[in-house]
Amino acid sequence: MSRTVILAAAISLALAACSGKEPTPVSEAQNAPAQQPADASTNPLLSASTLPYQAPPFDRIQDSDYLPAFNEGMRQHLAEVRAIADSGEPATFDNTIVAMERSGETLNRVSRIFFGLVQADTNDARQQVQEEVAPKLAAHQDEINLDPKLFARVKSLYDQRETLDLDPVQKRLVEHYYDGLVRSGAQLSDADKASLRKLNVEETTLSTQFHTRLVAATAAAAVVVDDKAKLAGLGDDAIATAAADASARKLEGKFLLPLQNTTQQPVLGSLSDREQRAAVLEASETRAQRGDANDTRQTIQRLAQLRAQKAKLLGFATYADYNLGDQMAKTPAAALKLLTDTVPAATAKARAEAGEIQKVIDAQKGGFKLAASDWDFYAEQVRKAKYDLDESQIKPYFEMDNVLQNGVFYAATQLYGITFKPRTDIPTYNPDMKVYEVFDKDGTSLALFYTDYFKRDSKSGGAWMDVFVEQDGLTGAKPVVYNVANFTKPAAGQPALLSFDDVTTMFHEFGHALHGMFSNVKYPSIAGTSTSRDFVEFPSQFNEHWALDPKVFANYAKNYKTGEPMPQALVDKILKARSFNQGYATTEYLSAALLDLAWHTQKADAPLQDVDTFEAAALKKFNVDLAQVPPRYRSSYFDHIWGGGYSAGYYAYFWAEVLDHDAFAWFTEHGGLTAANGQEFRDKVLSRGNSVELSQLYRDFRGKDPSVEPLLEFRGLK
Repeated sequence: MSRTVILAAAISLALAACSGKEPTPVSEAQNAPAQQPADASTNPLLSASTLPYQAPPFDRIQDSDYLPAFNEGMRQHLAEVRAIADSGEPATFDNTIVAMERSGETLNRVSRIFFGLVQADTNDARQQVQEEVAPKLAAHQDEINLDPKLFARVKSLYDQRETLDLDPVQKRLVEHYYDGLVRSGAQLSDADKASLRKLNVEETTLSTQFHTRLVAATAAAAVVVDDKAKLAGLGDDAIATAAADASARKLEGKFLLPLQNTTQQPVLGSLSDREQRAAVLEASETRAQRGDANDTRQTIQRLAQLRAQKAKLLGFATYADYNLGDQMAKTPAAALKLLTDTVPAATAKARAEAGEIQKVIDAQKGGFKLAASDWDFYAEQVRKAKYDLDESQIKPYFEMDNVLQNGVFYAATQLYGITFKPRTDIPTYNPDMKVYEVFDKDGTSLALFYTDYFKRDSKSGGAWMDVFVEQDGLTGAKPVVYNVANFTKPAAGQPALLSFDDVTTMFHEFGHALHGMFSNVKYPSIAGTSTSRDFVEFPSQFNEHWALDPKVFANYAKNYKTGEPMPQALVDKILKARSFNQGYATTEYLSAALLDLAWHTQKADAPLQDVDTFEAAALKKFNVDLAQVPPRYRSSYFDHIWGGGYSAGYYAYFWAEVLDHDAFAWFTEHGGLTAANGQEFRDKVLSRGNSVELSQLYRDFRGKDPSVEPLLEFRGLK
């Protein structure tokens, strides 16, 4: 199971599109006529890029290049793997494992570029490519993972791993391949393999269908406002942006409020018109359940059923049992315990916060009970009253480019010694993007880093990191890393001012980027961020802490007009308000994470259930059914679990948060933001990928298992 197959599987499940085609059976594939190779001279995806770091030549790639490149990449890869499986030589680490690591170069390249682009900037042509390539990739994955000859070679190495004179990383890689093939069905009977192939193709199809529909549903559900008076409370810049967004959709004289991927929407903290707030939240919560072509509920029902059937076929009680077997949590029970143990304190704090908000409403003679759509608006007033702090005070100090250069980059320089140089000669897929070359502390080149920060209708919701080129110790390839976000693009000529949540997001995603940039692992399938879901969020969440480090904060929190630093009194208010609204924030997260596990702990014989009914019952079961605190994602737009690879794994953010706060406690104990501490973290965590068992890797850094206490203290839940 090479890195390319792992990549293709993950991405096809997350982003590929729907098709009714079934995979070609192995016997037919072996006897099919040879496919005509694509022309490498005219298709830039079929050969390594000549740009620095093998960066994608976006200025040369046409949408019509992708499908031929996928087909050729799969043809080459299958031929390479078949040569390994059919070899008459006894299996060795080099001729089997290393050969698999080196296989699939073309498929790996086109997959990374295409799926990175289609996630951030899709169009009709790219969606059509998805529709055709998704089932092909699923079948291609199974063609390799279910090959009995290949499995026999890997198993022979696995059985001899204690006597083969392997170093610890090589031994882990052998175990990684063997476990991956077993989990992919390599030990099933031929009949069960055939069933698994069908399940995999249908799951890929439906997962992609969900994602494609959700992108369209989110864009279509943007709220159109006819009367400017309904936007009372929004700043002039925000209103100008809403007018520009409406104009871009040919809605002249109107205003458009686009939706972000979460349930709550940023504008709800500012809109003073209660009716308008309710309309925005309703649009958010019902975006993908309107009974139209973008309704996702039937897709969800079938996906949950398919995954349960797949788990049973592979010998697991539920899909969560299957999917968590190679994670740090290991079992659904362990993940559930972490979440449910936190529920009482979180919901109690949320109810107390609701009580404070209701007092404000009553004092203003509002004459109504707090609703979910009211929360952010009145919570902001509570924050102003309690901490004398509001968002409009702090945004002028968080101009986007300044936060990046003098906050995110500055912290990385202080900790790790790395520096950044803009590269205007590297092509991008969108003019809003920027590219930086990253240099190590000794001046040697380390990586390329792209930013794509502004929201657009062609982009999926949320924020993420990935790579166009992964660090590879076998070939010497250096990483090409990118961060994507959905910050509001300002009207022409206006600065991009961020909320502090946006600032935190920027630091978070750059933590992922550092994990990719610092990778120093010989074998690419266990390099960089190729770790378990409940570990991969650890470096990113850890990096958030530097956003409020006094030295870092003072360097970037400066007024965009005057250049003056944020007054200390305002800084103190931000620090004091850190635990504000944490009952709400924790409860909305726990609701979503528990909803994920509810869907994925169903048995294979469970009947299809109405999505809304199932969701309500699950929230009640776990005691998180607070009317004023809806889940961060409702089932119908929970892209993480249906289209984004976090199925049965959304708990991972909380698991990783335990690690990140415990690790930050170590930094605090050892002097905080110092180069020595940064080097220790880089050497023992950020550079190691998945080359060491992850619980042991953490213990090697921390000297002990993590404690949940620092997290509970930070969230004000003790």
